[in-house]
Amino acid sequence: MRLLLSVTLLLCIAGVGVSSTAEQFKVDGKVLELDDSNLDAAISAFDYILVDFYAPWCGHCKRLAPQLDEAAPVLAELKKPIVIAKINADKFTGLATKYEIDGFPTLKLFIHGVPIEYYGPRKADLLVKYLKKFVAPDVSILDSDAAISDFLEAAGKYFPIYIGFGLNETIISDPAVKYKKKAWFAVAKDFSEDVMVLYDFDKVPALVILHQTYNQKSVFYGPFEDDFLADFIKQNLLPPVVPINDETLKLLKDDERKIVLTIMEDMVEEKSQKLIHLLKAAASANCDLVFAYVGVKQWEDFADTFEANKKTKLPKMIVWDGNEEYHLVIGSESLNDEDQGSQISRFLEGYREGRTEQKRVKGPSLMGFINSLIGIRSIYIIVFLVAVLMLIRSLGNDEEPPRVGIRNQVDHARSFEVETSEHRSGEKED
Repeated sequence: MRLLLSVTLLLCIAGVGVSSTAEQFKVDGKVLELDDSNLDAAISAFDYILVDFYAPWCGHCKRLAPQLDEAAPVLAELKKPIVIAKINADKFTGLATKYEIDGFPTLKLFIHGVPIEYYGPRKADLLVKYLKKFVAPDVSILDSDAAISDFLEAAGKYFPIYIGFGLNETIISDPAVKYKKKAWFAVAKDFSEDVMVLYDFDKVPALVILHQTYNQKSVFYGPFEDDFLADFIKQNLLPPVVPINDETLKLLKDDERKIVLTIMEDMVEEKSQKLIHLLKAAASANCDLVFAYVGVKQWEDFADTFEANKKTKLPKMIVWDGNEEYHLVIGSESLNDEDQGSQISRFLEGYREGRTEQKRVKGPSLMGFINSLIGIRSIYIIVFLVAVLMLIRSLGNDEEPPRVGIRNQVDHARSFEVETSEHRSGEKED
């Protein structure tokens, strides 16, 4: 009896503690201003909370603030509310270290206490549309053509969309839970032939994957057993052919497949678009590889890491491991204008047969492009240490002027900060 009373008392105390924690924060549509005394409590109190780690002197932070103020009341009214909060990470440096903040502003979304980096848009209306993904049903049920259209409009262009036609929702429920943070999932229960024509499938059951940002789609007719379905969904989190930019590099980081990278002069030219169409055909038959492309004109520094520039014979094809190494295929180092489809086939054949030459990238690896090799705080530390070293040197050599080498170290640190900032994703801007 005493044991039962003790357990009951403990549960009551715990309940009061949780209630009081939740009640100290009001979901009133305003951005919460937090500090080191209540950030962890706020993260625990809310299922979904977007935290802006900012610095008062940061210009980008100042421009972001009114967008968060505008988005906050809309997100607070959702069926599953998302709270927006902010904390001065420049003042509360311990929290900045704890949550690995190395630039401002940094946004992190905490879902049931687990943080993920926010890489989405920062304009209020687009931010709201992006965040709705995380509180949406695992699988949406669509019962008409209009419902399908409305779903796609609400989903936006930031995540891949999987729609099952003639499929039971239980078939895709497991992957929908697994990839909830990365994709939308739905099943259409009723639809017209017009929808079948629009999304380019001619029988059911079918699973259609849409990448609206890149205007690309794929269709899967099964088999829908676990392994086949899981492989299709995982491989199609990326579009069939991936344009290399800040956003897609983040996605490539999570994919373990080798990357067939085509480097062209200008990826918006008509001849480049024709080549991209051929790459899509090759991608559909080689799902164990990721196909990607980049234009020297669009990202010269990135292309140069693979020794491709305006003086190189382009298009150039390589197979990249996503890190420090890539392979040239001997005899297929570049493409000419004649029958490029056959040349791509020979390139892939040569790669699979091992007729390759291994090379190392000249500059940052994939991780280097995604995450700057040193953050802003690291720059401060480097400059501080160099200053201390200069002071020690000057004290020890009163008659000897500072050497040029020390100045070069400072210049290198500064130039490295500029260089790495150009390759940042844009999320950590100051």
